[in-house]
Amino acid sequence: MTKRTVIYVDGFNLYYGCLKNTSYKWLNLKVLFEKLLTSENQITKIKYYTADISARDNNDESRLRQRYYLQAIQTFIPEIEIYRGHYLTHPVMAKLVNPEVGQSPFVKIYKTEEKGSDVNLAVHLLNDAWLDAYDCAVLVSNDSDLAEPLRLIKSQFNKTIGLVFPNCDNNRKPSRQLNQYADFTKHIRQGILQDSQLPNQIPGTDIRKPIEW
Repeated sequence: MTKRTVIYVDGFNLYYGCLKNTSYKWLNLKVLFEKLLTSENQITKIKYYTADISARDNNDESRLRQRYYLQAIQTFIPEIEIYRGHYLTHPVMAKLVNPEVGQSPFVKIYKTEEKGSDVNLAVHLLNDAWLDAYDCAVLVSNDSDLAEPLRLIKSQFNKTIGLVFPNCDNNRKPSRQLNQYADFTKHIRQGILQDSQLPNQIPGTDIRKPIEW
């Protein structure tokens, strides 16, 4: 029996949990989830939540690489839908761990936060359940703030919930707050990332994998 499956990807969690400092950033999300899930899961949509890297000094290359990747997955994977939040940078006071003698323990720093993506993801999880858009929702995140939407989906709609833990560190475990509502949990390993890469050049386009990746 097939289950209509919608996948909700927290791009920030996925990148920092599995992809940063690896050579696997040119990731084919559809192939990844086909390998992680069973043949019962009919993937109807992959919703990807991210924010455009904000303009800072000396980060033009990072912004271009992100742009190429988003263009690549949107072109190559028909099931992909991309939803953008934004980055907000503002000055805050932070406390030093080991201030020197006579030094103020507080310094002013610029703090950059991603805004909107987690809210967008939570709203879509719930709204799609209300619209009966899926039989199975797969959440790719370890953000415990998303536990309440999962609780409501189980209690109000009794949908199947899958949790994909975006961390390749064997010493870390999925959030207990999220895991308690999951019918199944999958871990992303380095090997499956290696086997789930996009073509170096997206067919029919001039979009190529960045050399630095």
